[in-house]
Amino acid sequence: MTEDILKKIKQLPPLPESAMQIEAVYQDPDSSFNDMVKILEKDPLLTADILKAANSPLYGFSREINAISQAVGLFGMGTVRGFALASIVKKSFTLDLSPYGINNDMFSALSKKQHALITAWCIRKENRLLGVLSPAAFLVEIGKVLIAQQIITDGKQEAFRDALVNLGDVEAAEREIVGVDTPEVSATIFKQWKFEAKLVDVIGNCQNPEKATDEDRRATQILHAVRVAVPINGKVTDDSIKAAKELIEKYELNMESFDTAIENIR
Repeated sequence: MTEDILKKIKQLPPLPESAMQIEAVYQDPDSSFNDMVKILEKDPLLTADILKAANSPLYGFSREINAISQAVGLFGMGTVRGFALASIVKKSFTLDLSPYGINNDMFSALSKKQHALITAWCIRKENRLLGVLSPAAFLVEIGKVLIAQQIITDGKQEAFRDALVNLGDVEAAEREIVGVDTPEVSATIFKQWKFEAKLVDVIGNCQNPEKATDEDRRATQILHAVRVAVPINGKVTDDSIKAAKELIEKYELNMESFDTAIENIR
């Protein structure tokens, strides 16, 4: 981690109380469905953000979800936690992703597509992993915000664009120009905010799943494949799917479920 990026992370404001309450409820083994609903219903703006996310066409529900209790019932506490944290965290940052050639709407769509793919892929046979994968999918790319800030501060936009073209790999370009990559920065942010070690491990090692703990490795492999299938521009292509399938075969993940999920996203 470079000193400049680490300084930016340490200067981030603490998460709002609502985020802390959501985390406390989620981590408490004695908490219930109703406990989560009560916390979320206290914040009308957050409730609106969650319902907007839950009603995305990416999830394929035929009827509108118009209550938090419905959202928690359909998606589960882990996924709604992901919706909530994504909304809260992104409001903690000033977004300028121009060095990556994307705007704020594209950045938001990227996270939504990655999350929708993970949900559709894992909902049946890997449901137990969604508690960590759901927030990870929404939050893994947030490190790009600070990396973009550093690129702009250093006046290295052109050098970064050249590196993206020449290397053909976003993380490789980040490391060459800034000295860190998105998963490392994102994981450090959430460690600073005292998120659970499992989430930090999965996000931080999603480019190198072999470095994750044995318990977290499968979730990390899934996140790696999803980030390859849905690249930074949010466009799922034949090439991105092919590259993701190579990882799925390597990691011995469920190909049949992935095929169904990716067709829904496309």
